[in-house]
Amino acid sequence: MEINKNKYKMIVMDMDYTLLNAEKGVSPRNKEALRKAKEKGILLVVATGRIYVSARFYAGLLNIETPIIASNGAIIREGRTNKTIFKSILSSKVAIKMIELCREKGLFCHLFSDNTVFTEKIINVSSRYTKWNKILEEEDKINIKVVNSLEDAVKEEGNKIVKAVVVDSNENYLRYIRDNLNSMGMSSVSQSLKGNMEVMNKGVSKGNAIKILCELYDIDKNEVIAIGDNENDISMIEYAGMGVAMGNASDNVKEKADYVTGDYLEDGVAQAIEKFVL
Repeated sequence: MEINKNKYKMIVMDMDYTLLNAEKGVSPRNKEALRKAKEKGILLVVATGRIYVSARFYAGLLNIETPIIASNGAIIREGRTNKTIFKSILSSKVAIKMIELCREKGLFCHLFSDNTVFTEKIINVSSRYTKWNKILEEEDKINIKVVNSLEDAVKEEGNKIVKAVVVDSNENYLRYIRDNLNSMGMSSVSQSLKGNMEVMNKGVSKGNAIKILCELYDIDKNEVIAIGDNENDISMIEYAGMGVAMGNASDNVKEKADYVTGDYLEDGVAQAIEKFVL
C-alpha cells in the first residue's frame, strides 16, 4: 500500500472501544498523535452514539477543538462555537412504534434529546448515565427524566428527541423490533454494542454526518480517515477514503475496512494516525 502522508485532511474517530481506553480516558499516545495531526492542519472529529452532552465531555479530554457527531449522526455541532450544524428530530411515528414494540417484548425503551434521557425506569442505559453523573461536574451531567408514559413524552417533547434506544441480551427480541421498524421504511437502525439497538430517522448515520462536514469544510471523501469498531461505524468506514477498523472490531466491520489497526487497548487510533498521517 503506497502511503501519501499529506493526503488526508480529516480524521473521524468513534469513541467507545476506539479512542477511549478501558478507563474511559484518552491515552497519552493517542493524545500525542492527535496533537501532531492537528498541527499538520488536519480536522479532527469525534463520532459517537452517545448523547451529545456525554460526547462533549469526552471530546473535551482531547484538549482540542473538534466538531462532535453525536447520537450516531442525528446531531452535529461545531466544537469552538457549539453551533448546531445539523440536527434530525426523530419521527414521532417511529418513536411511538419503537415504544410499542419494546412494550410487546417487555423491554424498556429510552429516548434521547441532546441533553436528556427519557425513560420509564432507571435501567441499563439510564442506569449507566446515572452512575456517571455522580462523578461529573454539573454542566456535564446528563438529565435523566423518569416519566409515567413515554408516549406522553413524545407528545410533549417530540420536537427535541433525536434517537431511541433499547438494550437487551435477547437478540431475537432485538431482531423482531428491528425488522418491524425497517418495514416502515422511516428509520435508520444500528447497533453500537452487542445487545444495544439504536434508532434514528432514515438516512441518519455517522457516514451521512461526515458527508455533511466534508461539504461544509470543502474536503473530498478520499481525504478522510474514519476509525471505528462496530456496526454503527460501518457507514463512515465505507464513506471515507481510508476506512480503518480497530483490532477489536467485529468481523463485519473489518470486512468493510481498508485497514485494520491495533485494538483500543493498544492505542489503535494512534497506530493508524502514525501510519497514514505522521
